Amino acid sequence: MTGDEVLSLQGVSVELGGRLVLRDVDLQVTKSEQVGLIGPNGAGKTTLLRAVLNLLPTSTGTIDINNRTPAQARGTIGYVPQRHDFVWDFPVDVRTAVTTGRTHLTGWLRRPTRTDQEATQQALERVDLADLHRRPIGELSGGQRQRVLVARALAVRPELLLLDEPFTGLDVPTQEALTHLFRRLTKEGTAILMTTHDLPAAADTCDRLCLLNRTVVAEGPPDQLRDPAIWLEAFGVTRSDQLLHSLGVDR
Repeated sequence: MTGDEVLSLQGVSVELGGRLVLRDVDLQVTKSEQVGLIGPNGAGKTTLLRAVLNLLPTSTGTIDINNRTPAQARGTIGYVPQRHDFVWDFPVDVRTAVTTGRTHLTGWLRRPTRTDQEATQQALERVDLADLHRRPIGELSGGQRQRVLVARALAVRPELLLLDEPFTGLDVPTQEALTHLFRRLTKEGTAILMTTHDLPAAADTCDRLCLLNRTVVAEGPPDQLRDPAIWLEAFGVTRSDQLLHSLGVDR
């Protein structure tokens, strides 16, 4: 890796059940940058995140995170899964749930250290949940649950933050609060890779967009992705589709 790159994928392919889900993916995310990973359902966005997290094996290519493999870097990556992937009826409070984000650093059976407690408190404060730290997670609203997942990811003090559809199902105030938080994090040096179906918001808030449909169709700053053809190729739609209109892309 060179320069300020935090994450680099070179020629990455992933097979699941004998089916090629990702093919020859090249992607970089640099320090203090937010990259939007966008594409249709089944394009391989979540698969890509899981490969970076070392949860899925790659069949070809390399993934480099600050000159480390995904296995070596796991403790420096913050991950916000989709809300339905978290067990909300587990009998723990907000603070305990956030502290579990540091399990890759502390181990499953060890008691939280002072450093763990300080990191958890800072993460709770960043998402405005410090006052609710003793509330059972099963009693939280949708927006509060999403903030728990973000705090859990921030508890590792990540160099790289992976967000999987972080705004789905949230009200406007919660979306705006998280958007401002992510901007502050990038200003502090965090690299962010985010999947989202909210394409206009991604174009408005991300430094770069990566259009993915099993492989990278196009990538660059939003204002350079004005060619309708690349959006049609990435999403497999026709020129009459509302997608182009919603993005303000000339037909």
